[in-house]
Amino acid sequence: MDSGFGVLMLDGILKVLIALFISPIIGFIVGMFIANLIFLLSWQASPRINGVFKKLQIITSLGLALSHGTNDAQKTMGIITLGLVITGYQNTFQVPFWVILVCASAIAIGTGIGGWQLIKTLGSKFYKIRPVHGFASQAASAIVILTASLLGGPVSTTQVVSSSIMGVGAAERVSKVRWGVAGEIATAWLLTIPATMAVGALFFWIFNELVPAIIRLF
Repeated sequence: MDSGFGVLMLDGILKVLIALFISPIIGFIVGMFIANLIFLLSWQASPRINGVFKKLQIITSLGLALSHGTNDAQKTMGIITLGLVITGYQNTFQVPFWVILVCASAIAIGTGIGGWQLIKTLGSKFYKIRPVHGFASQAASAIVILTASLLGGPVSTTQVVSSSIMGVGAAERVSKVRWGVAGEIATAWLLTIPATMAVGALFFWIFNELVPAIIRLF
């Protein structure tokens, strides 16, 4: 089996990297734009308008959930289907229905059970988020992620949502955002990619080199 840097398709890798690194910036800009637009249109409104945005968040939450599934779940489906093709279980790259069902269920269960610490960080660590902030950031995130999905760009939902929240907060007041928390998240983003590459290379070496060598000994 061929391996090494020579087997990498740089055009595809470049497309992935561009989508990953540009999408948070776009999320920040779109979040700031939507928030400024809302503040402009409702500058004479009373604080009770937050009740309206609280109800509107039902719609934006559904849009964000849809965009989450259209992008994040697709990556897992692609990897599983690729494994099925490589191992000869199917001849064409067509995602089976059971793969769709498993990935959709996994992402829903994982978000519902294991995402509370992340939700707490996004919902309270940047600044005190009110319904107007939630509406604007959800709308911005859904727009960016759905657009990326339609263009075939794999993005990180967490990155886009985080940057959208920061953009909305900065639109109201730059000092409102706790930029130290944002820096910690950005550092985690930068470390995740090389760490994932290293773990993937390690597992490939284990299964392609180490395991066969151990089997030959016996």
